[in-house]
Amino acid sequence: MRKFYLLIMLLFVGVAVSAQENAKWLRYPSISPNGETIVFGYMGNLYRVSSDGGVAIAITTGDAYDMRPVWSHDGKSIAFASDRYGNFDVYTMPATGGTPTRLTYNSANDFPYDFSPQDDKVLYGSGRNAPASSVRFPSPGLFQNLYTIPIKGGRPELLTAAGAEEAHFSKDGTHLVFQDRKGYEDAWRKHHTSAVTRDIWLYDLENDSYKQISNFEGEDREPVFSADGTKVFYLNEKDGTQNLYVKNLSSGSEEKLTNFKDFPVRHLSISDSDKLAFTWKGEVYTMTPGTQPKKLEIKVLDDAAFEAIKNMDINSVTEFAVSPNNKEIAFVNRGEVFVTGVDDSRTKRITNTSTQERMVSWSPSGKELIFSGEKDGSWNVYKATLNRPQEEYFYASTIVDIEPLINTTAEEFQAKISPDSSKIAFIEERNILKVMDLKSGKKTVILPEGRNHSYSDGDWSFQWSPDSRWLMVDDQKGYFFNNNVALIKANGNGEIFHPVNSGFGESNAKWAMDGKMMTYTSSREGRKSLANQGSTEQDIYAVFFDQKAYDRYTLSEEEFKLLEEREKKEKEEKEKAEEDGKKSKKKKEEKKDEPLKLNFDNLDIRKVKLTINSASISDYVLNKDASKVFYLASFEKGYDLWVTEPRTRETKILAKMGGSPSGIEISEDGKSLFLSNNGRLVKVDAESGKVENIAINGDMVIDAAAEREYMFNHMWRQVTKKFYDPEIHGIDWQMYHDEYAKFLPHINNNYDFQELLSELLGELNASHTGGRYYASGANGDHTASLGVLYNESYMGDGIKISEVISGGPLDNADSKIKAGDIIIKINGKTIKSDENWNKYLNNIQDKNTLLTIKSGNSTFEETIKPVSVGSERALMYKRWVRTMERKTDSLSNGKLGYVHIQGMNDGSFRDVYENALGKNLEKEGLVVDTRFNGGGWLHDDLNTFLSGEEYLKFAPQGEVIKGGEPMTRWTKPSIVLMSEGNYSDAFIFPYVYKQNGIGKLVGMPVAGTGTAVWWERQIDPSIIFGIPMVATIGAEGEPTENMELQPDIEVALPYNEFLSGDDPQLQTAVKELLKETE
Repeated sequence: MRKFYLLIMLLFVGVAVSAQENAKWLRYPSISPNGETIVFGYMGNLYRVSSDGGVAIAITTGDAYDMRPVWSHDGKSIAFASDRYGNFDVYTMPATGGTPTRLTYNSANDFPYDFSPQDDKVLYGSGRNAPASSVRFPSPGLFQNLYTIPIKGGRPELLTAAGAEEAHFSKDGTHLVFQDRKGYEDAWRKHHTSAVTRDIWLYDLENDSYKQISNFEGEDREPVFSADGTKVFYLNEKDGTQNLYVKNLSSGSEEKLTNFKDFPVRHLSISDSDKLAFTWKGEVYTMTPGTQPKKLEIKVLDDAAFEAIKNMDINSVTEFAVSPNNKEIAFVNRGEVFVTGVDDSRTKRITNTSTQERMVSWSPSGKELIFSGEKDGSWNVYKATLNRPQEEYFYASTIVDIEPLINTTAEEFQAKISPDSSKIAFIEERNILKVMDLKSGKKTVILPEGRNHSYSDGDWSFQWSPDSRWLMVDDQKGYFFNNNVALIKANGNGEIFHPVNSGFGESNAKWAMDGKMMTYTSSREGRKSLANQGSTEQDIYAVFFDQKAYDRYTLSEEEFKLLEEREKKEKEEKEKAEEDGKKSKKKKEEKKDEPLKLNFDNLDIRKVKLTINSASISDYVLNKDASKVFYLASFEKGYDLWVTEPRTRETKILAKMGGSPSGIEISEDGKSLFLSNNGRLVKVDAESGKVENIAINGDMVIDAAAEREYMFNHMWRQVTKKFYDPEIHGIDWQMYHDEYAKFLPHINNNYDFQELLSELLGELNASHTGGRYYASGANGDHTASLGVLYNESYMGDGIKISEVISGGPLDNADSKIKAGDIIIKINGKTIKSDENWNKYLNNIQDKNTLLTIKSGNSTFEETIKPVSVGSERALMYKRWVRTMERKTDSLSNGKLGYVHIQGMNDGSFRDVYENALGKNLEKEGLVVDTRFNGGGWLHDDLNTFLSGEEYLKFAPQGEVIKGGEPMTRWTKPSIVLMSEGNYSDAFIFPYVYKQNGIGKLVGMPVAGTGTAVWWERQIDPSIIFGIPMVATIGAEGEPTENMELQPDIEVALPYNEFLSGDDPQLQTAVKELLKETE
């Protein structure tokens, strides 16, 4: 097995694309109208090639990512999307290449789909607000609007806000064919069958009507009209693999045209003669109906896509460890281990691999660095030592030797050497704690499998006792989301001791006062969120294993001063009486070798709360005698460094950090504190609070291709280790690895790489999968919001306002702007009818902006501060909730209340609690809307809240009053609205709501997505991927993943109805709930 993993890791190292090899991972091929030429994306550029194959010629070059080419019908122009300004905008250019013309300027992503039949406009999709009349949940990131825009630039015109994708005009321009989008599921997921999968629709532009033309319960996507308009070609997964089909629009009959296996057909386009182009396994194929697909031999010989190895600053410390002598710090940056001097800016790179190293620690002597690495096909433990005896410090060294310390086929990481340097403790296979004798190599199980369940790697910890005989360990006792601190003998013999064993749990436990005391954090006395799984405030506590130490520690300030005076006097008398210091020295050495005497009796009596005020605490440390507690606590903006003296109860902010500091260590003399703040190492004077940045002088060479290769293999291995189903849904996971890995040499950017990850993870047929790439966009356009909805049908000069959004920048006492007014200038720039005014809104967020307004026959000016798109979306959500509340009130004649659960989190639960037991307290029933809730962890809180049954009444002075117990739960009827867009815990909640018989479900079926996910950030921090790791088992005794939840009453939400302001799902829920209240 080990050789197998090693082969995987080595197979692609240094692989370059051969000049004789066909280009692969070709994206979005678009065939010309005459069928003779294909334009496609490769390594971020666009290329054109004959439809018979051959050598492709680049028509775009540069650092931008260009994608989704679309031909004009006359074959003279290409429209495409490019991220040249930080987001994807639509551009046009001559089909043979040339200078692109930018058409769109909004910082929402814009993607072209087609040209109008007359070639005077480009059809594109963009995530923007729907018109004011729409009552569908506002989610521009989920539902695209379709626009057209003149090919020479100008004002966009809205065609539909239905949420259409991959849209194409019929030849006569009277219809659009498109695929829908109903929810948040990853676009590259395969093989799933549920209500959330895509369907194909026709939109009649003349009659403003929509018709669904597909009925398969799986994926139907990427439709294109046939040349004569009587048929639609599209992709379908009906036979298990996505293939090409054709449907006759008159008869409804369909025919399967291709029979590819194992991998999906993607990226369909069509010529005027029905010649089709598409990709399969990253290569381009063409075919005409009735013939077999032909693979094109395409070669790319230029170096426009060459990816150079580059230098990068060391600027993001993810973890660190201070050396025992406090003179150097080891840290991890982008998966590599470095050491820098505390007072010397020289920085030494210890590891130099394309794989990941982390979990760094020092040996007690400070002469060795211990870390974990994945470079040999599994996680192993490594040791770095100085090669030359005359070199004392790693940061100033020339040669560092690295050798494996624990190296097997099992996963082994998070190693720590014992204080006496005789043993090393480590975690095996993420859930087993072992100790290895460094001389004999013998390994002993300390905490067996089944006690802990790792969620994210490194999420449970342990510490050696000062005498190397005990280990302090996180212990979940086999439960999920439960943790207590355990003490276990390092020889593996004896029982497990739980010094506290609280139902509130304990975390971040540490030894203190040479092992006489244990400290930990707990939420026992801290404030907590309303939701059980929300945030909590903690305190730092101590328990004493030594009665004498406890007695001394709990003395009052006055008593302790007297004790110190007495001890000082006794010490002076003793030193005077001694003839020499040999006896004293001998005693000290003997005492050092003595094992700790841990008294576990009555520990609850010897417990002390060290912090004065509860807070959100990220880490803490004590000085040697525990007279001071330093901790990082949330206060105002970000976390600050606090200090508390438990004896005097004095607490203060030692240093304002104002960021997100993590990890804190203290020097041996207690004078300095070390921590990481926003990725930077800092030193803080423990007395004055003075903050100094620790200089890091160096850079690192980045081989992005090698990093992507590692991340790909790492992801594949993580699935084998962490996927909730050990059988990986029965698929050939090895085969898929080998096939998709072939594309790595053809990828030079993270847009393509995230799609590769998503394609591979999509084979799992599971929710919560896929790769994500978060481009910085720091220097790109950011379109600000004026806080209005626009009249999309108005095409004259200026911008016509259809609604001023409540709470927005124009909603204030001094503003005269109202619906119907026209914005004719922004910052003095006149808005003409034939220009794209979005460009005037870019990068003006929070800046004074002058609007010139035409209202009737008058003109006036107002200065406002536009807000971000994110702020606008929050306002649009509140607007939608108010609309639903008004509709519920009107439909029920005031009898029913309404709440929407935006996310499965504490904030949303507070909204539900506030509104249900506040303004809806007198209502007879409650409509609970979960539509388009993306998940979280709130199902138990909601089901408890909504399942209240009155069991006690109150009668002050004999008068029976309203209500009773429970006072904090809803005790009246309720009904739940759900949609195809419910995801994750927004599946679990209605599922258990129905299981518990609380009420009825109304709406559309919800795909079974009830698994818990870990979104793991990679060594390239712009990349993350998701793995569903924890299944939920319901009443059926099977995982709820892929178990579709059916409503009691199924009601769709037709396009024309929600776009015109009607919500039949809400209407049905109100009608049904009123029956229960009669």
